[in-house]
Amino acid sequence: MSTAKLTINLDALVTNWQNLNAMTNCETAAVVKANGYGLDAGRVAKALAKAGARNFFVAAAEEGVALRRALGPGPGISVFSGHMEGDTKLLKEFQLTPMLNSLDQMLRHFETLPGHPFGVQLDSGMNRLGMEPAEWAAVRDIALGQGPVLLMSHLACADDPAHPMNAQQLRVFREMTDGIEVPRSLAATGGMLLGPDYHFDLCRPGVGLYGGEPFGDALPVVQLDLPVIQLRDVEPGESVGYGNAWVAQTPARIATVAAGYADGLQRALTKGDVFAYAGETPCPIVGRVSMDLITVDVTALDQMPASLTLLNEVQTIEHLAQAAGTIGYEILTSLGHRYARTYQG
Repeated sequence: MSTAKLTINLDALVTNWQNLNAMTNCETAAVVKANGYGLDAGRVAKALAKAGARNFFVAAAEEGVALRRALGPGPGISVFSGHMEGDTKLLKEFQLTPMLNSLDQMLRHFETLPGHPFGVQLDSGMNRLGMEPAEWAAVRDIALGQGPVLLMSHLACADDPAHPMNAQQLRVFREMTDGIEVPRSLAATGGMLLGPDYHFDLCRPGVGLYGGEPFGDALPVVQLDLPVIQLRDVEPGESVGYGNAWVAQTPARIATVAAGYADGLQRALTKGDVFAYAGETPCPIVGRVSMDLITVDVTALDQMPASLTLLNEVQTIEHLAQAAGTIGYEILTSLGHRYARTYQG
């Protein structure tokens, strides 16, 4: 087969959730938006539900529908985008809880789904989603009269513990919610690591579950093995790949492996120190990443394996992200649909 193999370790994912959960004295939910950060929300959520997670967060109602079909009745599924026009039937039929972001959404929800569970998202300073302090003050009593199940906000700079924005948002969130007898949530993965002042009643880790920073103790969840399609020997002065981007200085052996930017492996990867591994031996990527192919210098190998590993315990999503000038979130959610996916655990 010329299809690259993506192995997802659900046991490692569960361990990451358990370790994050152990940091708090509150409920730990799980964010499984973007199809479980590209790893299959249904499989991810089933594993986490079996481990004890009882609440899950998605970006849109349509994601919630797919997740409900995978999980069945019981676990809570909250929708960050709130109650958009056209969502009413989905929210009702699939028992989804919208996090209302505006007065318009609030009115829509109360008029079309009276008595249906909802939460309220508050803007504590990120200026992305949620009701601003003045808006919340104007409708607070009306909203509380309808019985919200959660008040939440989101931190903009939690991946930088020293950033003053964290304390500023914590203060604003407290000003907006202190004294209200409704569960509160402020922390995702980064917020959980800031300490108990940020935990409130529910934490909702996302990227840390999948092996990403800022959870430095996270276990890697994914491994990516790329099959070798062809080997060739090149002489000094010969180039490899588009644009003559790499020229051999000494005799070299080049392996062409099956994956490329169509599979979520950005062309920018070759700007950093990225390797393909034969067991524990790192082999440098040379030339440009193309749509379906990557070339690797395997001169150092005595024997050529059938495949080379791009993601493993040594070279994680964060290593690829740093090389490509992006973040682990983007590496994960970009992993393509052509991979043959195998789930462990």
